[in-house]
Amino acid sequence: MIIQRNTKTLALAAILIGGISFPALADDLTIGVRAGPLSIDPDFTSAGTHAEAMKHIFDTLIKSGNNLELEPGLAESWAAIDDTTWEFKLRKGVKFHDGSDFTAEDVKFSIERIPHVAGPNPPTIYVRRVASTEIIDDHTIRVKTTGPAPTLPNDFIRLFIVSHNAAKGLNTPEESSAAFNSGKAAIGTGPYKFVSWTPKEELVLQRFDGYWGGKEPWEKVVRKELPNDAARVAQLKAGQVDLISRVPSSDVPTLETDPNVSIVKQNSVYRFNLSFDFRDKPAQITANDGTPLPKNPFQDPKVREAIDLSIDRVALAEVAMEGLGTPQSQLVTPNIFGYNPDIKVPEPDVAKAKGLLAEAGYPDGFKVTFSFTNDRLPGDKDVGTTIVQMLSAININAVANAVPGAVFFPANTRGDYSFTMSGWGTLTGESNYTLSSLVHTFDPKTKLGAYNNRGYSNPALDKLIAAAGVEMDPKKREQQLKDANALVASDRPNLGITSVITAWGLSKKLTIVPRSDEDTLAMNIRPVK
Repeated sequence: MIIQRNTKTLALAAILIGGISFPALADDLTIGVRAGPLSIDPDFTSAGTHAEAMKHIFDTLIKSGNNLELEPGLAESWAAIDDTTWEFKLRKGVKFHDGSDFTAEDVKFSIERIPHVAGPNPPTIYVRRVASTEIIDDHTIRVKTTGPAPTLPNDFIRLFIVSHNAAKGLNTPEESSAAFNSGKAAIGTGPYKFVSWTPKEELVLQRFDGYWGGKEPWEKVVRKELPNDAARVAQLKAGQVDLISRVPSSDVPTLETDPNVSIVKQNSVYRFNLSFDFRDKPAQITANDGTPLPKNPFQDPKVREAIDLSIDRVALAEVAMEGLGTPQSQLVTPNIFGYNPDIKVPEPDVAKAKGLLAEAGYPDGFKVTFSFTNDRLPGDKDVGTTIVQMLSAININAVANAVPGAVFFPANTRGDYSFTMSGWGTLTGESNYTLSSLVHTFDPKTKLGAYNNRGYSNPALDKLIAAAGVEMDPKKREQQLKDANALVASDRPNLGITSVITAWGLSKKLTIVPRSDEDTLAMNIRPVK
């Protein structure tokens, strides 16, 4: 266990040497993570690593359980009282870190501030269905929606509650981040209080003894950003950190033999997502000699099926991901609401794939740039380069373009790429979040198809997704989502490839309850008794 030393500790040590006994100091916890927050304002961005850090300081209205099940947070209960109204009963007796009371006014304020203070990759998607809010009393609030919104509670797992007193008057991303980063506005109701933040280095937190959920064992938590995998592993082995997230697959076998280290694994909701360009004149697809093709081959379903059949998902999971992967058949993992168990993982069939390409008019294949991240999820570079090799077996000349996520995502949003692979996680626990974002026709008015910028449109699929988005009956909605997942699997605008098995490395003096969204939370880490 790492004990943070300071002058008070040294003074206490001197007293102990003199023979005076004191109770043992509470242990501190140091965690090595791949990435950290981009601000201390919880509403600055929807990035997963940002939200992970913010969960220590700020509570959400509804909590996401370890397997993404909905649990009471600052809302003790919730119910739809009509098709366009949700009522939330709030927890009583909750205190902010400055001692002030939590009330419905803080919830209303937190909902309404998001569009004004959000920065890049904004979390506005989580409140896009909100039309208005009404305070009934200090511990009851009603949310009016723009239409039937059955998944509003799922969206609210990312509704962080800030103090309306501490954050009032902050109306831009810049002034809000400045006030939160200084600590002035960083007043939450979470289990830890904000102490300091050095961007790209470390976030320091102090236990909040007045936390409504009970006292945490760690007096101080330090979250160190260690983006380099080797450095993160080295610091764990040297005892400089107590625990690390996202252990590289190549290091798992070695660490499993280390007498001081435990490895904990968990199936993750994050999976690799292959995406095709459907535009008439894609920039990165040509004949093998570099000349233009008369049409975009990805518009032909036979070509998409051929690529699907060329990919050996089992080999990717076992070899490219070194055992830390699971083959997948669709765009969501089995623990997600709306997953269709009837869709099976495709068996690779190179001969059939070649035949389909010939039928489509490409017996000799074609050339395409295949772009993918090399630092987004564990194994993404190896999976991408292995897929390139698999495609070569059916005469598709895929040119690997492995780039950092900081380069990939802006370029992909601009529409620069024609054939991509990246990571995606269904963090709300239900399929509509993914389907409505990735494969619904892009519609700026409804904000559906927010990440579909490659021209894909299927009216039958749109109808299913739209219907599921407003269906209040859970059984009917689940069937609509299963049908939508089946249609995606047959039409193949995207291909689900493999999901990630994530691994944590930790001192044997600790235990951790792993989460399927890969969040590394101090609240899930305990000393061994």
